Amino acid sequence: MGMFDSIFGSGGSDPSKKAMPFLQQVPGTVSPYYQPYINAGGSAINTLQGQYSNLINDPGGKMNQIGSSYQQSPGYQFSLQQALYGANNASAAGGMAGSPQGVQNDETLATNLANQDYYNYLNHALGLYGAGLEGEQGLNQMGYGASDALAKELSRNLYSEAGLSYAGQANKNASSQGLLGGLLGGASNLGGMYMLGNMLGPASAMGPAGGLDWAALDAAVLA
Repeated sequence: MGMFDSIFGSGGSDPSKKAMPFLQQVPGTVSPYYQPYINAGGSAINTLQGQYSNLINDPGGKMNQIGSSYQQSPGYQFSLQQALYGANNASAAGGMAGSPQGVQNDETLATNLANQDYYNYLNHALGLYGAGLEGEQGLNQMGYGASDALAKELSRNLYSEAGLSYAGQANKNASSQGLLGGLLGGASNLGGMYMLGNMLGPASAMGPAGGLDWAALDAAVLA
């Protein structure tokens, strides 16, 4: 290592280099806390895209799909029996019991009750389906929020690393320039003393220690 390497090198402690290892640990430290929510949001958006596509392209098909799972409600048979019992009593009172008109009335009543039961089921099923979509939307928003927060955290960390790197290099440059200026100033003073000594002679350049060693000074300057 030469003289200038030892002067301008990294002999001192650089604060930016001390802090950098800690900043470099930030991504790996914070990411696991965000990643589960990011993953859940990514999965939710895939589900939502598929469901919305089906609703837009074939809403009737979605209705049929939901309706295909219909089963009579537990109260349907009871409601039907009660309705038929009342209708038969009314038909008997009117002298229409067992007549074609009475049978048709019973069929119409049963059909209306079945339709009512089916649409009640469909409304409940669509409500649950809507709740499922809202849940997926919530997961998607949560994932987006986690992704956005992580991106901002990592960006701030990168800015901090860049700032430290810049400050460290700037301080190093400033120190190098200051040392170089000091060396050049010292060399200028040394040259002035040498020229003054040559003009006045060794006898007139006596100092507190008994004078300068001009032979050594000549050797140092001319080396």
